[in-house]
Amino acid sequence: MKIAHKVGAFIALVALMVALAVAFFMWSFGKIEQASEARQHVQLLIRSAGNLLSSLKDAETGQRGFLLTGDEAFLQPYIAARATISSDLQQLRSLTQVPSAQKHLDAVAPLIDAKMRGLAILIEFRRNNQTDVVINNMRSSQDKPLMDAIRHEMQQFMQDENDTLAQKDAVFQANMRQMFYIIILAGVLWVLLALAFIYLIFRQSQQRVKDLVHIETRHLLRIQEETNKQLQQVNLNSQDREELLAVTLNSIGDAVIATDVAARVTLLNPLAEQLTGWTRAEAFGRPVDEIFHIINKETRQPSAIPVNITLSQGTVHDLANHTVLLARGGGECIITDSCAPIRDRNNQIIGAVLVFRNVTEDYQAEQALRDSATQIQAILNTVADGIITFHARGGGIETTNRAAERMFGFSAQEFNGLNFSILIPELDQDQRNGSLAFYNATDASLALGMPREVIGWHKDGSAFPLEIAVSEMWLAGERYFTCVLRDITLRKRAEEDREQLNKVLQDNNLELTLAKSAADKANLAKSEFLSCMSHELRTPLGAILGFAQLIESGAPEPTPGQKKSVDQILKAGWYLLDLINEILDLALIESGKLTLSMEPVSLSEVMHECETMIEPQMQKTGITVAFTTLDKPYFVRADHTRLKQIFINLLSNAIKYNKVHGSVVVEYTLTTENSIRIGVRDTGEGLSPELIAQLFQPFNRLGQNAKSVVGTGIGLVVSKRLIELMNGNIGVESTVGEGSVFWIELNLIKETHSVEQEQEQEQEQEQEHLRTLLYVEDNPANLMLVEDIIVRRPDIRLLSARDGRQGINLARATLPDIILMDINLPGISGIEALKMLREDPLTAHIPVVALSANAIPRDIEKGMEAGFFRYLTKPIKVNEFMDTLDLALTFAETQAANAAKKEAA
Repeated sequence: MKIAHKVGAFIALVALMVALAVAFFMWSFGKIEQASEARQHVQLLIRSAGNLLSSLKDAETGQRGFLLTGDEAFLQPYIAARATISSDLQQLRSLTQVPSAQKHLDAVAPLIDAKMRGLAILIEFRRNNQTDVVINNMRSSQDKPLMDAIRHEMQQFMQDENDTLAQKDAVFQANMRQMFYIIILAGVLWVLLALAFIYLIFRQSQQRVKDLVHIETRHLLRIQEETNKQLQQVNLNSQDREELLAVTLNSIGDAVIATDVAARVTLLNPLAEQLTGWTRAEAFGRPVDEIFHIINKETRQPSAIPVNITLSQGTVHDLANHTVLLARGGGECIITDSCAPIRDRNNQIIGAVLVFRNVTEDYQAEQALRDSATQIQAILNTVADGIITFHARGGGIETTNRAAERMFGFSAQEFNGLNFSILIPELDQDQRNGSLAFYNATDASLALGMPREVIGWHKDGSAFPLEIAVSEMWLAGERYFTCVLRDITLRKRAEEDREQLNKVLQDNNLELTLAKSAADKANLAKSEFLSCMSHELRTPLGAILGFAQLIESGAPEPTPGQKKSVDQILKAGWYLLDLINEILDLALIESGKLTLSMEPVSLSEVMHECETMIEPQMQKTGITVAFTTLDKPYFVRADHTRLKQIFINLLSNAIKYNKVHGSVVVEYTLTTENSIRIGVRDTGEGLSPELIAQLFQPFNRLGQNAKSVVGTGIGLVVSKRLIELMNGNIGVESTVGEGSVFWIELNLIKETHSVEQEQEQEQEQEQEHLRTLLYVEDNPANLMLVEDIIVRRPDIRLLSARDGRQGINLARATLPDIILMDINLPGISGIEALKMLREDPLTAHIPVVALSANAIPRDIEKGMEAGFFRYLTKPIKVNEFMDTLDLALTFAETQAANAAKKEAA
């Protein structure tokens, strides 16, 4: 009976324990289920964040494809991202429960908006075909910092969620271990209870004991099966954690190599594979020193790998500086980081992890900073001015250069910590701290950076004048002053000497002023005389040469006798015109009034023009002229027109004074690195030393007056003066009976533009309609000459006016295509009439060509400054006159076309 009571009590106790075990098991299972749901929630957040970042990357990639190709198909990822990215970000905000992760989402939202706006702007530029803006933006990589900031914030968000996941995993593992212990404990208790139960009922019935044992065994098997299922679930969860660890290693910005306790490789992440040149499969199980080969950057000797030390000592070790990793394929990069041991739950070392980073760019940047600092210090040590930097508070000197040391007599060690007020006491009003507070007290005259004269004190106690310029700077939150000092002792002495000299010069100023006034009046009278003389001589010559040319080329052709007479008229007229031009040129040169337009001039272009101009004279005389070809373009600084005038004079002389069927050769010689000599060699009679001594004298033709060769005797004089004004030289080398070489020498200059690129485009073909030319002229002979010339142009209708006001009224009424204007008109001058035409909107667009006998350069410059389209001089050169008409007509057509386009717009 007692046994039955004990069995009943034992059964009750067992039932109570079973109830407690089941209740505790259900509680543990609920906690495990909660931890699993939390882990799934965090994993969902991480996946969503990765999908958002991937969508943004796809949008950027699609945008770049569209920018490069213009294909709208590439914009599909961008359009999809634009439609969903805001909602995805809002979903992340609603799902996350971590405050720090929520802050990263708040920070990344404006960045993503800015990124999407930047993508939209570039897409709009590309759709508007503004490819230059797009290409410049793509080259400048301005979006990279923004994308890096987005990646950083999202990575920080995922890192916070990963930390949360790690916490959840820890809770999950703790619950699993707790449940596992409960299961084991329950199993042990069940075994003990079973044994006790067997012991209690053993005496009742061995058969019953066997039955009970059988029942309990079956029950234990079921428990064991449940335990096995739970262990399988734990293994699956462990695999998930390993996959998560692999994703984490693949995502971090450092290379990672893990080894076992024998220093054999067990793991490489993708960045480690890239830097070492080994794949994970190839490196697995190999010794780490075969995979990770490092050397010293300076000595190129092998460096020790810290893995073995870490495994043996169990401590963290950093790599040495200047360490270079040699990749498998031969590449190399500078690395830095550390090696740490891997420990198990029992704190036993089971391997090592080597984490390293490619710092080649960082190393290069640091080296560039060091080089820059060295260069700046070298510059400071070589400048002639003294440079001193000192602390604003206290005035203690921080740095100096060698010029400052020489200036004040202190060494660098003596300067260190020395108060600046000792060097220049006057800048420190209170004579205590050297802070320069007085120096920058006012903005008017004591502003920072403006030079000021002060007195400096040498180490030996001597004073000397200084010029100081001070600028302010802030370093690490501290205020400093930098002073640039210049010893002006010599300048002061020079100023004193200059003041004394000024006093002497002032005494002579009155006499010089009076003399200059008299000279200016004489020059003005001479200039007016030359202008008047030019006009009075050219006016009758214009009629003579103009009508002679018309008779020569008119129809019917002149008889042989008339042709001979006309030739003599033209010969004498052109000779007289040349004489007038050369006399005026010589007078202008001698008076110093000649103005040269100095510019880069191509020698090949000038010689080509001279060859074209000299060809008629060459064909007429039968003299051959050969121009040597330049091996490359050469440029000199000269007046293009005057240089051509010099060459034409030399070539004309070489032809005129040559022998029958002779030859002329133009040759070039590089005399120095920056100088070229152009020689004109002829086969004439040559010059004796006595005749050479008489060259370059006005009106001295060296005995050629009695011969039939026409000449003025001043061409070489003018050429010599002109070449000297262009900083060149002219000379001659001659042998009697063999010929002469007249040469000029000029300095070469560099020219970045080719002459061919500066040639004007060909003129458009003339339109087949009648154009109108208005000629304003009071001289009937000149008007008759132009009328006879225009007869040869059936496409031009000629109108005429006898004074300026009549010409203005006629221009307003008829709106001619071109206006030909004389300068000296009755009533108002041609320049005043031009001004009135320009002020009237109806006539402002009409090109006005000046045709005047005022032919000295000053008159021509005055006319061009007034606004004339071209300035032609009398006597008229028919070919030049016709070419000018064509240019003016082309200009008028262009103006009309532009006006029509503006009206249409």
